[in-house]
Amino acid sequence: MAESAAWTMQQWLDAYGESHLHPTNKAIHWFAVPAIFASIVGLLWSVPVPELMEFSIWVNWASVTLVMMTIYYARLSLPLAAGMTLYALACLVLVERYAALGPTPLWKACLALFVVGWIFQFVGHKIEGRKPSFFEDIQYLMIGPAWLLSFIYNRFGIRY
Repeated sequence: MAESAAWTMQQWLDAYGESHLHPTNKAIHWFAVPAIFASIVGLLWSVPVPELMEFSIWVNWASVTLVMMTIYYARLSLPLAAGMTLYALACLVLVERYAALGPTPLWKACLALFVVGWIFQFVGHKIEGRKPSFFEDIQYLMIGPAWLLSFIYNRFGIRY
């Protein structure tokens, strides 16, 4: 998919949607994609940071990765980048609260959520009869959350 480097956000969303047509698969994605995204934030939060980064709990591998994610989305769509940033910030707050108060270590809870999310994803794609898009291009792992957000934006008439 070499030509995809210059694609617009709408082209990415349309291509992603081609393997997400079955209603059950789509419904599964509404749980699995946000769960996987949040679990990755938690797993990255759990990775120890070098002393150089220890001046704030908010500066860690999760926040650094999410800044890079925002740049990726911003080059495709500023409105979707804004929405994804809000979701990412919500995940960061949720992860921080869980790390402080959760009954199970954060990394264990996030690993379990990650595995369950992917099991659901593969079940959905089995029902769909098509393999997950990221088998074609790894960038689709970033497009999945934006694809869901595009439905929310469309519902409220927000252009992206």
